[in-house]
Amino acid sequence: MQTATEAGEATLLIGLRNPGAKYAGTRHNIGADAVAVVADRIPASFRSAPRGIPAQVADGRIADSRVRLAMPTTFMNESGQAVGPLIRYFSPESFIVAHDDIDLAFGTMRIHHGRGSGGHNGIKSIVDTTGGTEFWRLRIGVGRPPGRMDPADFVLQRFSTDEEAEILLQEAADVLEAFVAGGVEAARQAAGDLKRG
Repeated sequence: MQTATEAGEATLLIGLRNPGAKYAGTRHNIGADAVAVVADRIPASFRSAPRGIPAQVADGRIADSRVRLAMPTTFMNESGQAVGPLIRYFSPESFIVAHDDIDLAFGTMRIHHGRGSGGHNGIKSIVDTTGGTEFWRLRIGVGRPPGRMDPADFVLQRFSTDEEAEILLQEAADVLEAFVAGGVEAARQAAGDLKRG
């Protein structure tokens, strides 16, 4: 049974990923990696989600706002199996899903609401499971695959050293914190301010 502090009130930040060491640090995992940066800043420790929901969750505060962080333990293509139950169980005041996007230049970030999956299988799984697109997303640009490389192979690669992925992670975490502390417009402003040339 939920406690009073588990239901509602908190903003939920969800970062998509593939679990396991094999996928750590890959482009596809940048959403979850950004959420992990937020957890480190709070600081907050992850634990298994309740009721067998396939995710890890953590709780904390950003400014004066309560926040809950979540990372599915499913594979990316099955993200909806975690996100749907997380939303139903916690009934968050608002939530945002952070994920990689190959249609945005590396370092570009965009906040969107109510859009289709854009070919992202993690988002498609969430849409299929929840039955709608009415949720906020932080799209984190990881660049396009070079030449004729299969996009599926590209997103499973780690970042090159000259891409400064750690800087991008910190900036994405800034946008997520702005979403919690100041709402959508603050997050949009942060994402726009941090767009790379």
